[in-house]
Amino acid sequence: MDIRSYRSEDRAGLLRLWEEDDPNPSPWNKAADILDNKQRYQPGLLFVAEDDGTIVGTTMAGYDGRRGWIYSVVVAPTHRRQGIASKLLTLAEQELVSLGCTKLNLQVRDGNEGAVKLYKSLGYGVEPRVSMGKRLEG
Repeated sequence: MDIRSYRSEDRAGLLRLWEEDDPNPSPWNKAADILDNKQRYQPGLLFVAEDDGTIVGTTMAGYDGRRGWIYSVVVAPTHRRQGIASKLLTLAEQELVSLGCTKLNLQVRDGNEGAVKLYKSLGYGVEPRVSMGKRLEG
């Protein structure tokens, strides 16, 4: 198992993993568009887990100079509960620290208790916040 930064040759495997995880994305959440944008903005904050030539996990992070964010963590169903998500998150955290990040946030979909358990085991805590969003057109 190789846990490392994303490389351009990972594109097809990463898109396949994302599309398997979310086969019916909303129009603004298309995997290829997300990957293209990530490569334009902070490409060093995208990480993959590769097993025998296959991309089986990924995490994407961001940093605005004040706070870091974990945007997504995906592990193939066949490779879950093997510590891959923890290793990906640790690598992302290390890179964020190297950039000067001192606070990291993430959001979890309501009902995803497995993710909540994972994040708590890694030291994340629930904060009293209301998450809001707005879709921008243009």
